[in-house]
Amino acid sequence: MTPEELQAARDRTVPDVVAGGLRVLFCGINPSLMTGATGHHFARPGNRFWPVLHLSGFTPRQLKPSEQNELLDHGLGITNVVARATARADELAAEEFREGGVILADKVERLRPQWLAVVGVTAYRTAFGDRHAQIGPQDRTIGGARVWALPNPSGLNAHWTAQTMAEEYGRLRAAVDSAGPRRPA
Repeated sequence: MTPEELQAARDRTVPDVVAGGLRVLFCGINPSLMTGATGHHFARPGNRFWPVLHLSGFTPRQLKPSEQNELLDHGLGITNVVARATARADELAAEEFREGGVILADKVERLRPQWLAVVGVTAYRTAFGDRHAQIGPQDRTIGGARVWALPNPSGLNAHWTAQTMAEEYGRLRAAVDSAGPRRPA
């Protein structure tokens, strides 16, 4: 991908990978330029979402971003708090996160996943006005879904290794598994 092709992806949106009644709807902060250019979520090299999803037991093998639709076979989906692609999340205004939170809540209400997993606690805090939220299960529900804040899998998030992220994602997977089968949409 050339720098020009990446810059051409700025402000693009990427279709969600969703269906009604998912076990978990993973919610990224917003698409990267690589995601905008390819149309595949978490496509930027160095993003640890796909390895961590596998290491935590959500998928039987590590999927490639181009295989994102296979998530639906596992009762999983992907959306974003903010739909437009940027080079970095810090290019987004707080108001975009709050507006995205309203749109996300409506989407969750319509799709009825069991869990909403926001991958980025700062994005969750801003989108839903919960400035004291920590990584892990949240006390609130959104659109009827239980909520879990997960570490951001971006390679820029040096505070978490793939292994420590996989442990946290694994805590969510254990909670999902203990809740039983998917509910109907």
